[in-house]
Amino acid sequence: MAHTTILRWIQRHVPEFEKRWNRYARPVNGSWRCDETYIKVKGRWTYLYRAVDKYGQTVDFLLSERRDMSAAKRFFSRAIRHHGTPRVITLDGYAARHRAIRELKSTGRMCRRVRVRSCKYLNNVVEQDHRRVKQRIGPMLGFKRFDMAAITISSIELAEKIKKAQFQIGKLPSASPQRP
Repeated sequence: MAHTTILRWIQRHVPEFEKRWNRYARPVNGSWRCDETYIKVKGRWTYLYRAVDKYGQTVDFLLSERRDMSAAKRFFSRAIRHHGTPRVITLDGYAARHRAIRELKSTGRMCRRVRVRSCKYLNNVVEQDHRRVKQRIGPMLGFKRFDMAAITISSIELAEKIKKAQFQIGKLPSASPQRP
């Protein structure tokens, strides 16, 4: 089987897999660590915004062509829509994300009680978690289309969430038949 066949399967079936798996998602902690990393798509650097909770559980991610306030607002709005409002958000010193959170608070899309702090050492959790995604993307020959890059990264994130046991699956049936 060729690797292109597997890539086509990923691109076709991952959006449906994500919908089905998200029904079993466990809630994440209210203390988020947020950061972004760089990924090449079509020879240009794009930005992968990611958030994990203080235990390393993936909160959300967003692939964006730009690193600006509107992308940060989109990322935080999406994360809040899927997981609710956090208690604390830890950011690094990049000002656009701080401005985005201030604007979301002022418009009422984020609760004013959310505490925002900057501490590069607390963000080590998300920096370490970037490695999981980067290790999968590294051997690839690069992404040619932005939308397919987003789907492929989504599949990588889904596989990592499964490995981290972020889903409440319950007891699966055993492989051997039960004796009377």
